[in-house]
Formats: sequence, C-alpha cells, structure tokens
Amino acid sequence: MRKLFQFLKPYAPRVLLILCVLVVQAYCDLSLPTYTSNIVNVGIQQSGIDEEIPENISEEEMNRLLLFVSEDDRQDIQDAYEKSSESFDYDGEVLTLKDSVKSDDEKLDALTEEMKLPMMLTAGFENGSDTTKQMEGQLKEQMSQVPGIEKMSVFDIFGMMNDTQRAAIVDKITKQMDKMPDSILDQTAISYVKSTYEQIGMDTGHMSTVYILKTGAKMLGLAALGMAASILACLMASRVGSKVGRGLRRDTFRKVIGFSNAEFDKFSTASLITRSTNDIQQIQLLTVMILRIVLYAPIMAIGGILKVSKTNVDMFWIIGLAVLLIVMVVAVLFIVVMPKFKIVQNMVDKLNLVSREILTGLPVIRAFHTEKHEEERFDKANKDLTKLNLFVNRAMTFMMPTMMLVMNGITVLIVWVGGHSINDGAMQVGDMMAFIQYAMQIIMSFLMICMISVMLPRAAVSAERVDEVLKSETKIHDPKEPKTLPKNGKGEVAFEHVSFHYPGAEEDVLHDITFIAKPGETTAFIGSTGCGKSTLVNLIPRFYDVTEGKITIDGQDVRNLTQHELRDKLGYVPQKGVLFSGNIASNIMFGNPAGSEQEMTEAAQIAQAVEFIDTKPERYKSPISQGGANVSGGQKQRLSIARAIAKHPDVYIFDDSFSALDYKTDTVLRSALKEKTTDSVVLIVAQRISTILHAEQIIVLDDGKIVGKGTHEELLKTCDAYYQIAASQLSESELKEAMKEED
Repeated sequence: MRKLFQFLKPYAPRVLLILCVLVVQAYCDLSLPTYTSNIVNVGIQQSGIDEEIPENISEEEMNRLLLFVSEDDRQDIQDAYEKSSESFDYDGEVLTLKDSVKSDDEKLDALTEEMKLPMMLTAGFENGSDTTKQMEGQLKEQMSQVPGIEKMSVFDIFGMMNDTQRAAIVDKITKQMDKMPDSILDQTAISYVKSTYEQIGMDTGHMSTVYILKTGAKMLGLAALGMAASILACLMASRVGSKVGRGLRRDTFRKVIGFSNAEFDKFSTASLITRSTNDIQQIQLLTVMILRIVLYAPIMAIGGILKVSKTNVDMFWIIGLAVLLIVMVVAVLFIVVMPKFKIVQNMVDKLNLVSREILTGLPVIRAFHTEKHEEERFDKANKDLTKLNLFVNRAMTFMMPTMMLVMNGITVLIVWVGGHSINDGAMQVGDMMAFIQYAMQIIMSFLMICMISVMLPRAAVSAERVDEVLKSETKIHDPKEPKTLPKNGKGEVAFEHVSFHYPGAEEDVLHDITFIAKPGETTAFIGSTGCGKSTLVNLIPRFYDVTEGKITIDGQDVRNLTQHELRDKLGYVPQKGVLFSGNIASNIMFGNPAGSEQEMTEAAQIAQAVEFIDTKPERYKSPISQGGANVSGGQKQRLSIARAIAKHPDVYIFDDSFSALDYKTDTVLRSALKEKTTDSVVLIVAQRISTILHAEQIIVLDDGKIVGKGTHEELLKTCDAYYQIAASQLSESELKEAMKEED
C-alpha cells in the first residue's frame, strides 16, 4: 500500500482536489435522507409546520395559553407578539410573532422553552385527554363550593385562580411531564401549532404541499450537485489513474532501456512485458478505485455516523453489528484469497513465457512436428492459471450474496426495533426511514473499503513487481565526472589485460585479453563455440563492464565516458539481425535519422541489400513487420549491416553478422565494406575462415584465452587451434597455398 501511495505522491494537488469534490458529493448524499425524513415528518405528518411555537395565533387562544405561564414569562410572551396586519378567515383578533424575534435565534429558543409546556397543557385540555379530564374533575371537586362550577370550562376555572394557585398546579404537572420523552413534547407542540393555524383559517393542506415541493426542489438540486460532483470525481480520478499508469510505463521503459545485459539476465523478457503491461494496468485500476472509493468511503462512513448520532443513538448498536459481520466475512475471504494473488501474477508470467516461446519458435516447432507437445505445454500453463482464477473468482462471488443478506437482515432489524420506538413515541416514521438510509450508506462504505482490501493484495503484488524493476540498480553507470574523446581520434580500440566473469559466476570467461585494434584495419576473432568471442565484443559498448583490466578508445577508458558518447562512436551488428516495425528506410536510418537519402542508398548498396529492395514495389518504403518477420534471415542481416554503415561510426562491430549470408554475397559485401572503412576500426566475430582471410589481425580464442594472434598465413603456422579450424573449412590445396604465401 505504501508503494501505491508513493506512485500517487507526484499528483498530491490533484488528489487533494478530488478529495474536496468527494466531500461535496458526500455532503449531498448524506443530506438527502434528512430531507426525505423532513418530507415524511414535517411535510406529511405535520402539514408542513416545522416551528414549535405559532407564528400566528388568535388572541383568544393566547389568553388561554397565558393561564399556564408564570408572571415573568407572561410578559416575555406578550412582548414577542403584536397584532397582525394580515387578513385571516377568522372573526377575532389575530396576533403575529414579531420579526425581531423570528430573526433572533436566541430569543426564539428562549420563547420556545417558555411556551412549550403551556402549549402542551392548553392542547391537552382542549383535546380532552384522559390525563386532563382527570385533572379537570379534580379541580371541579376541589372548587365544588363555587356556583355553576360544573358548567365551567377548565380555562374558566384557571382564570378564577390567582397566580400562586395556578403556579402550584402547573409545577405539579411539570414534574409529571419531565418523565416524558422530548419527542412527545415536540410533537404535541407542533400539533398545537397546527390547531391554532386551523382555528384562524390558515390552509394547512396548502402549507403541506408548499413544504413538500420546496423540500423536493432542494433534494433535486442536491441530487444534481451530487451527480455533477460524482462525474467530476470520476473524471479526475480516471485522469490521475491514467497519468499514474502512463508515468509508470514511461519510467519502466526508461529503466529497462538503461538495463545492462546483467539486468536482462535477472528479469526475463516475458516477465518485463507482464510488469510493463498487466501489472501497471492493475496499479492504474486500483489507483482509480483508491481515489474514487477508498477516499470516499471513510467520508461517507464518518458523515453517516454523525448523522445517525443525531437521528437515534439507541439503535446505533445495529450498525455496529452490521459492520462487525461484514468485517468477519471479508477477513475470511482475505485470509483465503490473498496468498493466491501473487501466484496468479507468476502464472501470468509463465503463460506469457510459454506463449512467446511458441510464437517465436513456430517454424522450428513445425519442422520437428512437435505441435502436440507445445499444445500440451500451453494447455498446462493455461489450465493452471484458469484453475487458480476460478478459485479466486468463486471465493469473491461468495462475498456479494453474503453482503446482501447482511444488509437485508439489518434493514429488517431496523424496521422491527424502529417500529417499537415509533409505537412508544420515541421516534417518527421519517426518522426511521432516514436511519435505514444512513445505515445502508455506512454499511456500503465499510463494504467498499473491505472489497478494496480484498483487491489490494493483487495490486500490491503488482506494485512490488514494478517497483522491483524501477529500483533495480543498474550495473552500468555514467561516471560522475565524464571525460570526452579527442576530436581528432580515429577510434583505436585497446584491451589491456582484460578479464571478465558474468554476475554471480565464480570463474572468468575471459582471461587476460590484450590487443590493439587500429583504424583502417580489420581485427577478427575466431574460435570454437563458447570460447568468449561475443562476450569480448559486448564489453566494448559496455553491455557488461570488465572485471579486471580496461578497454580504451583513443586512449580513454570506456568507463570514463558517458554511454551516449561511447555508443555514438560504435556501429554494432548483433549475431541475430534485429529489425523494428516501420519500413526499410526507417530501419536503415535508425542510427542516423537526419541522414540523407544518398547515405541510405549507399549503405544499402554496401550491405548488398539493394538487390532485394529493388524487387519490392515500394522499395525503401516497403513495410517491415515486428521483428522483421516478413523478410528472410539473410535480408534481415543485410539491413542490420546497412543500419550500422549508415551511422558512419568510428568503430564497426560485427558479431558473427555474416553467417546468414551466402559465400558470394559475403565476399562482395566485405569487399565493399573494406573500401568504406579505410579510416575506421573493424571488429569481426566469425565462425567461417573465409570471412576473415584478409583481416590484418586475427585473434584466436580458446576457453576465454588468446592462443593465437596474427594474419591468416601466420596463424596457420604458429597456432594449432587456428590450423584445426582452417583444416575443417578449407581444402588441402587452399591450406598449402596460404602457407606458401607466408613463406
């Protein structure tokens, strides 16, 4: 996970912006259940009345209410109201709440506290509840000596009392009401407000409609804002994810381009392809999910918990139970599935390797008629990967039905517990609906986090694999203080007591190699297979660095030069001709893209490639497929040689590059090359004696050591190893002729 966040570090400002957008989206999503609750509670059940004290009240009703108010509070209430200038469908006087009180929350809260209990008492006596009827009977019994008491209303009786008597009764009632939940007091107050509005002719049905429409409009606005925020967050997350993927692919490519052969020996080609494509794709996908879900889920969970705590704390344990069940299910899956993800990636590597080997070696497979064997190899790798993927996917499919069962069970539990709370008057229907929605939001948030945590191991494995490439220390470095080659240098190459062994090997493959290759001369290397010829020439461009001794070009140690300057002096033709997708022209001018058409044509002529190029309808514009699959081995080799010639290097390195050519083409090519390279160093690794007969210096290698050095004629007499090679390739007459020339 730490490595995944490291990949995101360069995009911190954008991640912060996404976080802000997600906060906006979460605010919108978390607000909707509250508005739904308000529509049910206020818009439907309370006829759109959400204030706990009446804004408009008849003077008659106010006088009744004031009977249950203390002398101090009475004056405050009277000062808060004034005669209304509006017209009402009511014959009596109507009082309205002053604007100064409406706009002052502190005054409004104080007034609400002063009026809440009197309103409840007034409503109770007006509606004739069992409690108030019992109280009314007790009052009439206590004042039975008053004439006509039976016909008097309770308000008339209270009006006959003095303030002290009324205060004593109200205090007694207050103590009983303190035991009641606040929700009941609030609902009673709102019911009273509704009755006072209906008394003065206000249309509560219209108020309900207006409230529902206004609240619905707010919900639509919030939903639209939330949708816009969601789209924007998805867009930005996708862009950041794409940039992370692009950056990783770029960095991986740059890193791999700088690998020496030692690093390529460590990572297989198939593995590097998988790491550069599939693994980075996994990281990119998880990056988007982190930005879209991992950041969003905690915001929703925390916000939902805060909202629930305001709705009903008594049922909070249900959410805790749901989260616990989800975590348990995911933990089991995590333990079962996590170890398999790394194996899956290794299986993908293996499948890529087998596929690449089969596709690359298809002609050989057909020639040896081993299609059945290769099919079985591929089928085994494919079945192993399929079997493992099936196990992982089956385990993952178990999650969703289980989660849905948990969520549906939690919904039923909330309805059951909430129903009892509604029946007890401790909760409203809208509050229960909001609680269900908040609970689902919280559960879904934890579910999303848990699902990501299950997917995380695979991406974490991919991140480790990509990071392994990015942090792989290359063995070949440019010097901190590089030196430059002399401007008048001709490219003289010198090996001074060079020894070399491959990384991790104990024995040297080259031992104490010393020679000088001069400009204008051809230096050739010959020897039995595996004697170290290709290894030797690969040390010059620093595909590997020497273990002992040094290699110089124009007197400068190649390790003191930048790789760019060093390789700019070299024209390298590998054993196996390598071409790139494009056309013939782009391949020839690969090392000299600014070169002229004349240079391209000249290089093709020297490499004896014009013959087959001219047979193609598009000539130099003829397409070359990936790896040069649409040209023959000899044509591929000639184009590789032309590519090196077109670069005009000081040092030519031909690593057994003439082996794919027929003798005639080989002879003509070397003759033309000799004329072109009169001022250049030419190094040739060869298997055929005919290729190097006229070389000014032939170096014979055996088991990594120089066992002979000289011209063809000299070596026939002085080097037994060379004579054995020559005897196996030349006729007896040719050998005698060469030895006579030496004499």
